[in-house]
Amino acid sequence: MKEAVKQLIQQAVDTLIQSGQIPSLKVPEIKIERTRDPAHGDLACNIALVLAKPAAMKPRDLAALICAAIADDPNISKTDIAGPGFINLFLAQSAQSDIVKQVLQQAERFGHNTNGVDDNGKSRKVQVEFVSANPTGPLHVGHGRGAAVGDSICRLLEASGWDVTREFYYNDAGAQIDNLTRSVQLRCQGIGPDDEQWPEDGYRGDYIADLAADYMAGKNVNAVDAKAEALADADNAEAIRAYAVAYLRNEQDLDLSAFDVRFDVFSLESALYTDGKVDAAVASLTANGFTYEKDNALWLKTTEFGDDKDRVMRKSEGGYTYFVPDVAYHLDKWQRGFDTVINEQGADHHSTITRVRAGLQALNAGIPKGWPDYVLHQMVTVMRNGEEVKISKRAGSYVTLRDLIDQVGCDATRYFLVARRADSQLTFDIDLALQQSNDNPVYYIQYAHARVCSVLRQAEEKSMPWDQQQGLENLQALTTDAELNLLKSIAAYPDCVANSAREFAPHNIAAYLRDLAAALHGWYASGNQDKSHQLLVDDDVTRNARLALAQATRQIIANGLALLGVSAPERM
Repeated sequence: MKEAVKQLIQQAVDTLIQSGQIPSLKVPEIKIERTRDPAHGDLACNIALVLAKPAAMKPRDLAALICAAIADDPNISKTDIAGPGFINLFLAQSAQSDIVKQVLQQAERFGHNTNGVDDNGKSRKVQVEFVSANPTGPLHVGHGRGAAVGDSICRLLEASGWDVTREFYYNDAGAQIDNLTRSVQLRCQGIGPDDEQWPEDGYRGDYIADLAADYMAGKNVNAVDAKAEALADADNAEAIRAYAVAYLRNEQDLDLSAFDVRFDVFSLESALYTDGKVDAAVASLTANGFTYEKDNALWLKTTEFGDDKDRVMRKSEGGYTYFVPDVAYHLDKWQRGFDTVINEQGADHHSTITRVRAGLQALNAGIPKGWPDYVLHQMVTVMRNGEEVKISKRAGSYVTLRDLIDQVGCDATRYFLVARRADSQLTFDIDLALQQSNDNPVYYIQYAHARVCSVLRQAEEKSMPWDQQQGLENLQALTTDAELNLLKSIAAYPDCVANSAREFAPHNIAAYLRDLAAALHGWYASGNQDKSHQLLVDDDVTRNARLALAQATRQIIANGLALLGVSAPERM
């Protein structure tokens, strides 16, 4: 309806120009917004304020002309001019209820848009990198938040017409992997964390013992992107290294699969070195005049691109600093044709953003300023029985993603991890996630979906099955305050999807669904107070119109939950 109103106002302005009531002028894109206060109508437009100066008119006078030009449209019941010249529009009941038809016709496609499609009708490419955990242990709850947020962003972008590539980037070499290898090798040799030979920075979790036992038992590993043979040789450090990386990558894959998260591409940091991409990037930076030698180290002139100081690229003792392969990796992303790249990472990556962007600009490769985009998530605190949970027996020093999935299920875990803005700290209350009450938001939303399914079953059992055609032909029967409120909530869904995709903000979908569920439950409860407001009334016309509204609400709840990777059960 917003698009229809936009076209209506555009036509009104064109008519005013053609009739000479306002001078010929260029009309910018007309913006229609939903009002927050029902007293101010359903939609609002500021076009009179925008055009007042070029039209040499007072905004309220111009608004009055536009309102008069659209007064006879059947979709508009009345207009109102507010403040300096805002146009508030009140939709006719038929226009409000038409959204039910759209939902039922489009079904699971309702709410999708083409914002990610170019002028030629082709989906633009976007790459989303998320999780990207090094294979040194089980995924922790922070990785889980990254997985939930990143995957939901991907789903939102797909709903907006983008061609999405999900990518997982990790390091299979370096100091962390050396520590992992040494820890596993010692376990293979029968030495545990309490032994004086155990390195101070060794990995102590029970998973190391499990890994070592499987290696010595000859259990080969086939991960999605890595395979390794268990040679059962406690003295072969290289074989243990390869096995440990593949083993833990496979464990990560199993956890992500249980979390309903998949990836299209796995990239290795080590490959950037073996393929010469790091050296090539450094050579380009040097050739472009953005590096210099100082104190036996190689520096990048990041201050020329907004950094507070220049950064070391190659240390005096040799070896590149951690942001250099990141620059090479993102150049590779650009060269693969991704004009939009989104990195969903932990907040501890904040310091690298300026350096990576500076390095990319210094390459003079045509990469836009501010590329790539970043979504940084804050830490997760897990609570149970009013106390913070800090340790998992298997991981040794942190709570794992698998711990949460096993305790509260995939649905509750995914919803809770995206329910707040990614850049805000999150408290995951296990007790709340397990509650079957209105206080538990994911239960509250899923129950709204199941409630509609139950009503439809009851209609069948009472020999009054839903007649969809009759319901859609009589939507004017939806007149109660609760029904009109629900219609407005439904109509807001497409904008919520589009804005959430544009802002990389799946938490908005979570909040919208909570509000929609409240509107549905409130409508249902109104029938307890006034039996004439019940869904399954005797009058066929009213009943079928209400069931159409209920079914449309159910469909949107299912669609929204799918964007968050949460199921929509029919029974609870």
